[in-house]
Amino acid sequence: MRNILFVVCISVTLWMLHACKTTESGAYDQASKIAVSWELVSNFSGPTDGFEAKFYLKNNSNLTLEETGWALFFNMSPRPLVAYPTAQPANLEHINGDWYKMTPNKGFRLAPGDSIAVAYQGTEGIIKETDAPLGLYFVFYDKEGKESQIVQLDQCTVVPFARRDQLLRGPKDQDSIQTNSFRYAENLKVSLLPTEQLLPVVPTPVKTTKTTGAFSLTSTTAIHYEKGLENEANLLAQRLKELTGQALTTNNAAPAANTISLQTGKIAVNGKEKEAYHLSIDDKGVSITGSDAAGVFYATQSLISMIPISVLQQKNAPISLPALKIEDAPRFQFRSMHLDVSRNFQTKETILRTLDILSFYKINHFLFYTTEDEGWRLEIESLPELTKVGAQREHTSSYKTSVLHPAYGSGPIAYDKGKHGSGYYTKADFIEILKYAHARHIKVIPEVNFPGHARAAIKAMEARYERLMKEGKEKEANEYRLADPDDKSVYLSAQAYKDNVVDVTQESVYRFYEKVMDDMAKMYKEAGLTMDVIHAGGDEVAEGAWMKSPRAIEMMKKDPSLKNTSHFQAYFFRKLLPRLQKRNLTVHGWEEVALTKTPDGKYKANPEFVGQNVIPYIWNNVFDPDLGYRLANAGYPVVLCNVTNFYFDLAYNNDPKEPGLYWAGFVDARDNYTFAPYDMFKTTYTNSMGKPMVFTNVERLKPEARKNIIGIEAQLWSETVKGRDMMEYYTLPKLMGFAESAWAAERAWENIGERNAREKVIQTSWNLFANTLAQKELPRLSYLNGGYNYRIPLPGAVIDNGAVIANVAYPGLIIRYTTDGSEPSAQSPVYQSPIKVRGAVKLRCFDAAGKGSRTVMINL
Repeated sequence: MRNILFVVCISVTLWMLHACKTTESGAYDQASKIAVSWELVSNFSGPTDGFEAKFYLKNNSNLTLEETGWALFFNMSPRPLVAYPTAQPANLEHINGDWYKMTPNKGFRLAPGDSIAVAYQGTEGIIKETDAPLGLYFVFYDKEGKESQIVQLDQCTVVPFARRDQLLRGPKDQDSIQTNSFRYAENLKVSLLPTEQLLPVVPTPVKTTKTTGAFSLTSTTAIHYEKGLENEANLLAQRLKELTGQALTTNNAAPAANTISLQTGKIAVNGKEKEAYHLSIDDKGVSITGSDAAGVFYATQSLISMIPISVLQQKNAPISLPALKIEDAPRFQFRSMHLDVSRNFQTKETILRTLDILSFYKINHFLFYTTEDEGWRLEIESLPELTKVGAQREHTSSYKTSVLHPAYGSGPIAYDKGKHGSGYYTKADFIEILKYAHARHIKVIPEVNFPGHARAAIKAMEARYERLMKEGKEKEANEYRLADPDDKSVYLSAQAYKDNVVDVTQESVYRFYEKVMDDMAKMYKEAGLTMDVIHAGGDEVAEGAWMKSPRAIEMMKKDPSLKNTSHFQAYFFRKLLPRLQKRNLTVHGWEEVALTKTPDGKYKANPEFVGQNVIPYIWNNVFDPDLGYRLANAGYPVVLCNVTNFYFDLAYNNDPKEPGLYWAGFVDARDNYTFAPYDMFKTTYTNSMGKPMVFTNVERLKPEARKNIIGIEAQLWSETVKGRDMMEYYTLPKLMGFAESAWAAERAWENIGERNAREKVIQTSWNLFANTLAQKELPRLSYLNGGYNYRIPLPGAVIDNGAVIANVAYPGLIIRYTTDGSEPSAQSPVYQSPIKVRGAVKLRCFDAAGKGSRTVMINL
């Protein structure tokens, strides 16, 4: 699916953390005044690449911490720790996942007013403030070693990253540091274009013909629709009312003057008959003809996107739509976004907002990732423990009980206000989401990830087992059990879990999966839909799983096809697939579902499931760059999810204050936009450390296998994502670049072989897109659905002849500045020429809606 072993950053920007609290009043309440700060000392390379960091504890309380009686628990990026070369006052221990604790060593003493430092080292470099420890809390113990009180702490203060050995992951890191001058040089590659040259619609239609004249849309304009298009008409009317203040009536009537008419007809664009549309605007009205209801809907979204920003800013202003004709259809029938709500939960309202913006940019699938190691987020009424246990995280004194421990800073208290570790969607919530998505022509694909990434389900079913055993119901207790207590296998997953793989030798595992599928299918039915697709996950099963399972060992003795435990993943899928096919389900999964391991540990295409409605999603175009094409050539229909282009959770760049992951590099809107699906080597330039990639001995996509690239998907994993604002910041404007790659017809540069020539055409094309983002797409986001939290890129700046010169990444953004030390606002002076002052100059970029970037400072 994604992260290489151990390389996962699961923290959060400091401004999302909350103030201290205790679980209950007690003798140690004062401990909340102990301040913790954290410093990245350096990144280094050697026999093992790694980092050194320090905790600083400042005792502002009246308590004395001694060498016994307490532990400090926290979450941080789960990199394996290594022995520190000198003795430290306290010891750090990895418990499970990203959960760690600090315990005092002999002689430890922190008296009131004192400070102490605890150094440690780990593998893999750290370059983000979101890698810092979070969710800190003390646990105090009595003389018998029993927990007596839990005390939460304020946020951990991060010492700013400034030096090169803090900003890069070591000498091997070849990425450029995000300085003001570096951004300035990059921004010189784009230039301002006039409004009339901007793209009329994003994603770009197949054909746009500008004609003369315009249509004035007023409150007297009506929406006429043919039978079967009432949903599309009503959604259009709602959006127009929201954005313009104009309340248009809707009628099941024939086209007429001064109307927006919606109808279907037999049309095809670029050979595509599904989701295609014709849109015509002249002085008499707007005519929309779709090949189906989806085509009509997408035409209405194009129409909405042509409303000037000035109209959105002044409700009930005159609306003039330029005369034109559009013929349009999608490049790919499968256009999807994945959202992980398991690592950190998102509310139902946030999901509905997400579906709205996806549909606006013509995305038609939503992979709803509701199960993972850290949370089960969907109510299954017949298995209540899945949400009673699997949907909440809290402190546990026994690390192997049926409780989900804190992760990603969720803290010791389940459902703690302002935290995102606990929560789930009720059956009613899920049905509402399904209906909402369907009305906007989005198919929701549910997910249950087995055999790995299953810790929440495992712990929940252990709780069920314990409950029923206490009731004397042994048969029922074992009915859906997922773990084997006799399995002593030792492994560490990509996210550093030690207990997240189900026992594939037990029939109860398959019964569980079938039970969940049947309950999900009933919810779809209640929503008036049919569940015909499931995403089965299947990724990142850790090496070592099942190796010490008595049942697995016995099976290998009897079954010659099971030569070692690496074959058990294919064995699991082989047993599961017929059960899903029996339910008429097409089975999607990560690339591992279509792979098998060779004796030397390499992956190769597994022909066993070709032609069985199995669709692998391929993220790996860095570590195994031709994998997607090898599977397509082998006959699998595939979805390309290239990590270098479509992982929204990867940080925009390596600025330490820019949140996100970076295990596979960095992804910005230009990367989302620049994608050649049939020759992705052309748009995969560097590896995870910024080193140029050279592709030799790779398997190219065969012409006859092009049809097997059925679509593309963007991913948003939520390890570092806390709440709606962060989720939207990660998604926007990346979504627009992705939508262009998913919908727009083949771009000219995709067929240019010589790199320099190709890059020149790409840059011209990107310049037009970046102008359109700045002048149209971004400011609109401030008005849709009450406003989205999108990202505005920082300005670039240099000093030349004693003056500050600045520029922007998206032409059309406005730079505002201050020279008195205050933060620039939407009312601050506009940068128009070099600034000649003495001292510090602060700069921010703003769009037409007044949305601003972070501040940069440059000293003269």
